[in-house]
Formats: sequence, C-alpha cells, structure tokens
Amino acid sequence: MDLAAQAAGIGALADPIRRSLYDHVVSQPEPVGREGAARAVGVPVHTARFHLDRLVAEGLLDVEFRRLGGRSGPGAGRPTKLYRRADREFAVSLPERRYDLVAHILATAVTRAGAGAALDDALEDSAHEEGRRLGEAAAVTGGGLDLLTRALASQGYEPRDEDGALRLANCPFDALAKEHTDLVCGLNRCYVQGVADGLGCHGVRACLEPRLNQCCVVVRVVRRTDDPGRDRPGAATRQPE
Repeated sequence: MDLAAQAAGIGALADPIRRSLYDHVVSQPEPVGREGAARAVGVPVHTARFHLDRLVAEGLLDVEFRRLGGRSGPGAGRPTKLYRRADREFAVSLPERRYDLVAHILATAVTRAGAGAALDDALEDSAHEEGRRLGEAAAVTGGGLDLLTRALASQGYEPRDEDGALRLANCPFDALAKEHTDLVCGLNRCYVQGVADGLGCHGVRACLEPRLNQCCVVVRVVRRTDDPGRDRPGAATRQPE
C-alpha cells in the first residue's frame, strides 16, 4: 500500500464520530451491525451507516452479511450487513522508514544460521535475496539507473542522480543504522544490490559511501574491468550529526 493510501486511511479517523464508531467495532468480539453501532455511540442509524461505509472504503473495516437469530430459508429475512476490523495494517512515517524489512531479513538470517549456515553469509544472502525479489517483481519500465531509481523510490530511499551515480537521500533504516552501523549498512548495501540484480541492471554496484543525514549506500556504474560481483559488506562509518 502506497503512502497516499496509508495516509488517507489513517486520516479517515480524524472525524470524531468515525473514530468512535471504529473504536466500538474493533472492541467487540463479534462483527457489529449498523443499529448496534449507532446506539453505542449515540448517533442516528443513517449517520452511522455513512461513516461505517467510509471506513470500509478506506480499508479500515471489512463487511460480511449474515442472518441474525439463527433463522434460515424462506421467510428468514435479508442478511444483515455487519462490520469488523479489516486485516490490512496501516503505518505512516515521514521520512519513510522500513524497520519491518530489516526485521524480516534478520529473522530469515537467524533461521538459516540456526540450521547451520555461517551467520555473516546468512545475513548477506538474506538481504540480497529480499532485494532481488523486489527487483524481479517490480512492474517498472526504463533502463539502467532509471529502472533502479523507480524501484528504490517505491521503498522510500528518495534516490537522486548525482554525477551519473545514484545517491540515496533517505535511509529507511535510520534509527537502527545509527546504533548498529556496520550491520545495518552492510545489509542495506546487499539489499540494494539485490534490487539491481533482480531488475537486470547489469554493470552497477551498490557501494558504502556514508554522508551526513543520508543513506550510506550509493549506486555507481562500474567499468568493464571492475569486478561486478557482490562484495562482502564493508565497515561503514556513519557520519556524526
């Protein structure tokens, strides 16, 4: 889900009636009907219907239809529209952060290490493979750094062209990178390289080049004489703020 959709969903709760209806629905053990929700928050049924349906449209609630009272068959009446919490998750941060991505990479690496893989190899491979999956699945058009720019922008990196290189202005893992610089920046570099490899952007290399208040990774075009293979994550010295 993109930032606009996330923000719109959360913004829908700014209305106090809508927020009260949402809080009531998610606090109930079973799906809630319009009449019950209206009584609970003290508004007319037509008002509750409007706000509940808006919450459905924004992805915060889901609906189901069920005949209440256990009746079925002819004469049982129409099914009642019921509301419940949606399965979708909403989270907005500005600048964009992706701590869930780091957690997934680390969990995968620890699982592999527990099965006997060397921890350093497991960390590097898990980050690279996660990036490659994004690259292979990215529905973008273009070529070279333009192709990679669009994919990394979708992950919050804020990529910018800088003298033929791709500088990543935002670090999606900023707080963790400040406390665990070598580990997180190394994983970050492997992840970005994986995105490039998954997109088929040959001849580019993700490098660690720390800069104040920016991501430590920069993507550069390599010469034919350069080794295009993946490096081990090098030590990154995060610039003091």
